[in-house]
Amino acid sequence: MISVNNVTLAYGKRVLFDEVNINFTKGNCYGIIGANGAGKSTFLKIISGEIEPNKGTIDITPGERMAVLNQNQFAFDEYSVLHTVMMGHKKMWTIMHERDAIYAKEDFSEADGIKAGELEIEFGEMGGYTAESDAATLLSELGVKDELHQLLMKDISANLKVRVLLAQALFGNPDILLLDEPTNNLDVETISWLENFLAEYENIVLVVSHDRHFLDAVCTHVADVDRSKIKIYTGNYSFWYESSQLAARQQSDKNKKMEEKRKDLLDFIARFSANASKSKQATSRKKALEKLVIEEIQPSNRKYPGIIFKQDREVGNEILKVEGLSKSIDGKALFSKINFDIQKNQKIAFLSRDPLALTTFFEVINAKIKADAGSYEWGTTITTAYLPNDNKEFFEGSNLNLMDWLRQYVPPTVKDVDEDFLRGFLGKMLFSGDEILKKTSVLSGGEKVRCMLSKMMLQNPNVLILDEPTNHLDLESIISFNDSMTAFQGIVLLTTHDHQFMQTVANRIIEITPNGMIDKLMAYDEYLEDARVKEQRKELYGDY
Repeated sequence: MISVNNVTLAYGKRVLFDEVNINFTKGNCYGIIGANGAGKSTFLKIISGEIEPNKGTIDITPGERMAVLNQNQFAFDEYSVLHTVMMGHKKMWTIMHERDAIYAKEDFSEADGIKAGELEIEFGEMGGYTAESDAATLLSELGVKDELHQLLMKDISANLKVRVLLAQALFGNPDILLLDEPTNNLDVETISWLENFLAEYENIVLVVSHDRHFLDAVCTHVADVDRSKIKIYTGNYSFWYESSQLAARQQSDKNKKMEEKRKDLLDFIARFSANASKSKQATSRKKALEKLVIEEIQPSNRKYPGIIFKQDREVGNEILKVEGLSKSIDGKALFSKINFDIQKNQKIAFLSRDPLALTTFFEVINAKIKADAGSYEWGTTITTAYLPNDNKEFFEGSNLNLMDWLRQYVPPTVKDVDEDFLRGFLGKMLFSGDEILKKTSVLSGGEKVRCMLSKMMLQNPNVLILDEPTNHLDLESIISFNDSMTAFQGIVLLTTHDHQFMQTVANRIIEITPNGMIDKLMAYDEYLEDARVKEQRKELYGDY
């Protein structure tokens, strides 16, 4: 068990946590949620001991081992992939080297023999004799091939390093597992494997993630970081979100009788409790929900941005025609023989095992770079707005305030652009009061994305092109963005690692590969389960 007692942490006048008191118990997975800057990652660092609070203590049951997902991809560059995983069990790794050092001594004494024997027993009890094979199995399940296991970490790609560090955290069945954004840079197959792994995990897991589908799949509880406090709620993220929204509506409905409100809440709990049987975490979550006291359900204090796109005109019959597009970089084929055209009412999710291929494809159709072969043509009625994966070109060298920055992008057709007009767009993105005078040079990643959305909304486009639109955004902004794209009447072209965003927005899937493409009129989940698609992917990717 982890017991958090009166924990307080402040940086100057900024108070992140104020006398937080909570417990985390075995058998549960806790999703740590909160707005950007609320202190989610900092809280994990307090639990791990990396950050010392100003006041209070973290008490862990004696003898329990904690593992933390390492965020530094360069920390183990001089170690082999296999040994990097094994180093996740620090005590076992230390004992192994202490034992080997004794055996390597030239003047091996009787005392050395006794000590080595003691270490052998301890090493065996920790599973040391199967450690290499266990680590290799874990790596293979995470998509790191056997031939890479003996390579140095510095000699493998960044996306593989992420998997190795995840394997390191999971290795050896730790009693407490701390995971900060574990799905970043993982493909859908690996995320699915991790969901199954954590759903069957019997110890304590604390996870920070902006992936709602992942949180729903693995979490039995939500720990909400808000207003310098942390409160634990039973259920996964969707249960927390929908129950808090229901509680907020009930709070504002002063005329509704208390008995009716109570009945609504009980019906809501019963519905979610029944649905829990479909989850990987079915048994524990269903039992927890059935014991839930309705007084635990409270409205959220979160603010949700107003992301609203309007079209100046509807798209015509000719939208985008792509013929034979191919592109390589440094001799590596990113995509080839891409052919498709777009019809009205289509929202298309683009997939690839190589994120660079997707970004490059979007850059090509936005005339940022040239393809090696092939062509594309936009219809004459089309106005596009593009949210790039990397937005630094819009902010580099700029020291404008937000209002002056946004003023640059007002279309020439818009008249009477006064302060109130610009404030309206910035206000929708939660920039209020004097915040609109903030300099763009000091914006966080999430604030820059919200500025980009303000810029895009000004354009009134009928086609939106979104490259990883949820990057840097908090869950509230992601939900608002997701709802906006579901409601948008125009065309959407997107790629995202957010499963729920993809599933709820897209009605067509195009997967681009070095050897061709797959094009299906279906939802994302259906695409992932389609047997014919799986065969096509094997043929197109080969040993990729």
